[in-house]
Amino acid sequence: QTITDVVYHGVDQTVNYQPVKMLYVDKIPEHWECKRGKFLFAEHDIRSTDGKEELLSVSHITGVTPRSQKNITMFKAESLVNYKICRKNDIAANTMWMWQGAIAVSSYHGVISPSYNTYHQIDNAYDSAYLDYMLRSKPLVDEYYVRSTGIRKSRLRLYPEQLLDMFFPVPPVEEQKRIAAVIAEKTQAANDFIVAIEKQIEKINEFRVRMISDVVTG
Repeated sequence: QTITDVVYHGVDQTVNYQPVKMLYVDKIPEHWECKRGKFLFAEHDIRSTDGKEELLSVSHITGVTPRSQKNITMFKAESLVNYKICRKNDIAANTMWMWQGAIAVSSYHGVISPSYNTYHQIDNAYDSAYLDYMLRSKPLVDEYYVRSTGIRKSRLRLYPEQLLDMFFPVPPVEEQKRIAAVIAEKTQAANDFIVAIEKQIEKINEFRVRMISDVVTG
């Protein structure tokens, strides 16, 4: 099973399914709910008064991470006063890059750009790990792109009213946790495989260098 398949169909392949009103998902398990974002999430706008919080970055690749952990050469403001506070388990969305999937659940407390958006769960219907996987999944990223407005890609924006109008699957929380655990296991296995391949490539390159050196030096 792919990660997307697990996120939208669960880990039990014997269940019955129901059609849904999502653009790029045709079905979800019959016992799951499907709700509009406005019933699940609410936007909030809390600002830093002293700018002492850690500056966070929101990326379609790494999700929400401290800017200090990334190699970013872009200009950094001298003061973070009035930047938006992003709390742990808040949803942070980079409005300008939502069409690429720059949205994630934060594991940190800090601040983000005032031009970004922050949301919180209304009734805690989601496990944070599952929610993060879902928000960054390809079907939703494709829908972010379709719903974004702008004259060209570099100007596309997805605003809160578009996000909160979308439909989202809501599995039972315990099932969400199982799905997140399966995805984490699959991801770790894939990462381990990549590391093993990279080590093999490194050894092959070393062998190639030695072979060339032996031929050149006779």
